Amino acid sequence: MLRWRHLLLAMLLLSPCAFAGKQIKLSSLDWPPYTGPALADKGATAAVVKAAFEAAGYSVQIDFFPWERAVAMASDASSGYAGYFPEYYSADIAKDFLFSEPVGNGPLGLAQNKEAPISWNTLDDLSKLKVGVVQGYVNTEGFDANVAAKKQTVEAVTSDAQNLNKVAAKRIPVAIIDQNVMNYLLGNDASLAAAKGKLEFNSKVLEDKKLYICFRKGPQGEEYAKALAEGLKKIDVAAIVKAHLK
Repeated sequence: MLRWRHLLLAMLLLSPCAFAGKQIKLSSLDWPPYTGPALADKGATAAVVKAAFEAAGYSVQIDFFPWERAVAMASDASSGYAGYFPEYYSADIAKDFLFSEPVGNGPLGLAQNKEAPISWNTLDDLSKLKVGVVQGYVNTEGFDANVAAKKQTVEAVTSDAQNLNKVAAKRIPVAIIDQNVMNYLLGNDASLAAAKGKLEFNSKVLEDKKLYICFRKGPQGEEYAKALAEGLKKIDVAAIVKAHLK
């Protein structure tokens, strides 16, 4: 009997599935300092997501794609991806995805040229300007509603860096961007070397945006969202973010 116990234990230890725990695959984008394949722990928000899931007994695989593909991968049940992040809340997106508890936040506002700063109080003031946006990004509910109603003119590009260069060259007056993203890009993106001294963040913030994971709807998505919520209670989100934003 003792011999069989030893044999069973050896088989369990040799099995690749032994004690593997639960796993989840998520898609994301290169959006430093929050997410990115070259960042420490794959970014501040990725570090929060990983720590929270690990606290709930899951291991996490995060793969990076262009933004619209990251969303598409999470939409496709056959892809193996259970969700994507980081996303801003949107009622339209909530029709197709289950939003998690917040995994961070960031100030969303306007990049402007130092030589041509703008003053604004309401979205109606912005409607008089052409505003740079990134294709596929959610901005704010009011701003996006104005765009949909053709009350707001926008010019869409595929990256925040493109918008910053356009503002620096005065091709557009302002562009919507997260302040931490703007600071990171100006300090690290070589393509913005000439633009760095020409740009600043407008003092009025559009919104302090919460960041979420969007899980594909269904029992599995609900299970993942519940596990994440439990894990978030066991970690210090603010401390993790602060350490990575340094």
